[in-house]
Amino acid sequence: MNSSPHPATGFDAGTAGRQSPAMDRAEEGTFTDFDAACLTVRLGAIAANFKTAQRLAGPAAVAAVIKADAYGTGLVPAAKALVNAGCDSFFVARLEEGLALRPLAPAARIFVLDGAQPDMVPALVTHRLTPVLNSLAEVASWSAVARETHARLDAAVHIDTGMNRLGLPAAELSTLAAERNRRLEGLRVILWLSHLACSDVPDDRMNRVQLERFKTALAMLPQAPASLSASGGIMLGKEYLFDMVRPGLALYGGNPQPTVANPFAPVVRLTSRILQVHRAGKGEPVGYGASFHTKRPSLLAVAASGYADGIFRSQSNRGAVAVEGHRAPIVGRVSMDLTTFDVTDIPGEIVPGMDAEFIGDTISLEDAAAAADTISYEILTSLSHRAKRRYEDAP
Repeated sequence: MNSSPHPATGFDAGTAGRQSPAMDRAEEGTFTDFDAACLTVRLGAIAANFKTAQRLAGPAAVAAVIKADAYGTGLVPAAKALVNAGCDSFFVARLEEGLALRPLAPAARIFVLDGAQPDMVPALVTHRLTPVLNSLAEVASWSAVARETHARLDAAVHIDTGMNRLGLPAAELSTLAAERNRRLEGLRVILWLSHLACSDVPDDRMNRVQLERFKTALAMLPQAPASLSASGGIMLGKEYLFDMVRPGLALYGGNPQPTVANPFAPVVRLTSRILQVHRAGKGEPVGYGASFHTKRPSLLAVAASGYADGIFRSQSNRGAVAVEGHRAPIVGRVSMDLTTFDVTDIPGEIVPGMDAEFIGDTISLEDAAAAADTISYEILTSLSHRAKRRYEDAP
């Protein structure tokens, strides 16, 4: 077989299917000559935000919510940072999250919000995970396990105070209160909890309604520590703190109440390399569907990130990036791998190889969320692992 390069293409049939040394280095994780996108996670900021939550919520205990891969930042590094900061209680959503967390926090209390479904029970018991029981059926199931194993099992019980999502509704709460001795046989309730629906809006009347319903519920039940507030509730005032708070978004730099200044430090910074800078005349179309036409002679830059990297397509013609601390509007549609923005008004020379910030110190999570018509939670948990991750200890 002739292995000489094809005369037109230069393609060598004899090398087909063989990787270059550069590709080998990339698979080994050592190829860093060009990182198209980088997600920087400041672990020191996560630790600092935990301390801020302690300061704001004191004397209530602070438990870290670390579900959904620590809100997209990485469960393993985030958990290590929080344990080192003194966190001894965690909330996860799913059993597998609790199992992944247990070796990282062997002495911590780990609550599982999904409850105690029958097929979860062996792992919950073996790995000392505390289920958050969401119905009388789950209470009965967990009590049966305690009786069968002749053990006294810890549990948290979720009370629905108005979200109509998980938790004991009013009728089941009344039954539990009236039949507490039988229903809770073998169980040690270590936490009564509920969840606020509107804590991101401080003056929403629903906050007060749920607070009063929770107080009423606690008065009906055996005494145990109580928890009502996640990130937003911490900022509603002392009445909402009870014995424990459960920040999630706040730990990862989001603003729990976007109408006020954010007391929590930014944690993530998503940047992408500029691939090309070019000039376009007035009235020229940009991107798929020609959804944008330049209003003036413009200098356009194209960065190597798109909706495959967590840049929402809904940010098209609405969002912004930052270059050297200056904002530049996104123009045209965000595509899978590329985003175009107008750098005409940015001072200094903009050249390929410079970084464009999509989330970080200039473009906040809330900025990105507003442009995408969503919430900062979704921005965080949609961050792709295609961007190289860099973990920093400094706040």
